Amino acid sequence: MGYGFGGFLVVVGLVLALAVTDTVQGIDLTMVGWIMTAVGVVLIAITAITWNSGRRARNVQTVTHPDGSQTVHENKTTNY
Repeated sequence: MGYGFGGFLVVVGLVLALAVTDTVQGIDLTMVGWIMTAVGVVLIAITAITWNSGRRARNVQTVTHPDGSQTVHENKTTNY
């Protein structure tokens, strides 16, 4: 879903929570707005975490032994 949908939820949620003064019987629009805002913020945070986890560098080294067998060593480094 990504940053766009999370940002959309934050904007619509804040509009409902802070700017809408109409009432709907049985529904608290202010609370719905705050819930949408919180979900949007969590979605943006999850997107940032998952997209940033793919930025790790890998170093793969293959060693060929005299008998013809191979050993593969993989090192992962984190770039911040």
